[in-house]
Amino acid sequence: MASLQFQGKHSCGGVLIREDFVLTAAHCEDEQTMTAVLGAHNIKKKEKSQQRIEVAKRHPHPKFKKDGHQYDIMLLELKNNATLNTDVNIIGLPKSDEDLPARVKCEVAGWGRTGHTKPISNVLKENTEFIQFSRECDHIWKEYFVSSRMICTKFDKKKGGVCQGDSGGPLICKGELQGLTAFTSPCNCNDPMYPHVFTQVKSFLPWIKEVMKK
Repeated sequence: MASLQFQGKHSCGGVLIREDFVLTAAHCEDEQTMTAVLGAHNIKKKEKSQQRIEVAKRHPHPKFKKDGHQYDIMLLELKNNATLNTDVNIIGLPKSDEDLPARVKCEVAGWGRTGHTKPISNVLKENTEFIQFSRECDHIWKEYFVSSRMICTKFDKKKGGVCQGDSGGPLICKGELQGLTAFTSPCNCNDPMYPHVFTQVKSFLPWIKEVMKK
């Protein structure tokens, strides 16, 4: 897990996919200097496990538009390689090309809000969400949802799920990185009427590999 920060304040989540690359959402882009904090549990503390590495270069997907939801994926090139150890490690890219069936249980994590009216969390939180039929997102989100590049999930209203501040964080299903947190209802992230949407990582594998090769 990476906490992406501007001037020491958490903004988005991300995942380390190589010693020198973090994968996140393109809408997390900002003109300010960005720092990736790796190995953190409590981002308000200076833990020994933490590695703070400045982002040298940002690679938002070329088709992403700032006011849109499509192609919401970005690679962050780090100034220095992360040191891999028991606190900081790489998450592998998805290997299987199978579509995830509905009701598969997945893990999400981040430092985002723990409720719509609540502040972001200082400590890393984990939760579960379930793969939902794409037609549910088609029905609610209409043109914003594209099933070939996005994943639709449902969640427990009481336990909640991802919220503002979790963008770019992982959706891990069957031990594989399948998605990156993209968007929820802007009015209430815990409203079960609005399924959560994740950028589908496997559909961007050729682009990811091409950027990292360069």
